[in-house]
Amino acid sequence: QVQLVESGGGLVQAGGSLRLSCAASGLTFSNYKMGWFRRAPGKEREFVAAISRSGAGTSYADSVAGRFTISRDNAKNTVLMQMNSLKPEDTAVYYCAARLSPYEYDYWGQGTQVTVSS
Repeated sequence: QVQLVESGGGLVQAGGSLRLSCAASGLTFSNYKMGWFRRAPGKEREFVAAISRSGAGTSYADSVAGRFTISRDNAKNTVLMQMNSLKPEDTAVYYCAARLSPYEYDYWGQGTQVTVSS
């Protein structure tokens, strides 16, 4: 079955960096657009970043543009997100997701906690 497994979360001070990784299995990875989402305590899940099947196209939420970078390695079935200049408001559970259809994400990981202290 399809599995998306996130890793790389943790506790970091404001201004620091983390790199999240999502390892995919059970699907033809290069066929899927990939995305990162997050859910902060008491808030709705929100879009963070997405990357096209080839990796040539990316998009970001305004709140992270210029600080976060999404990338993928289709040979390793992995999507990464480099997070720099982290802020306390970036504290959330971060989820990796895979999308085949143009309308919604089909598969989700279990999430990895990112905590940014001030």
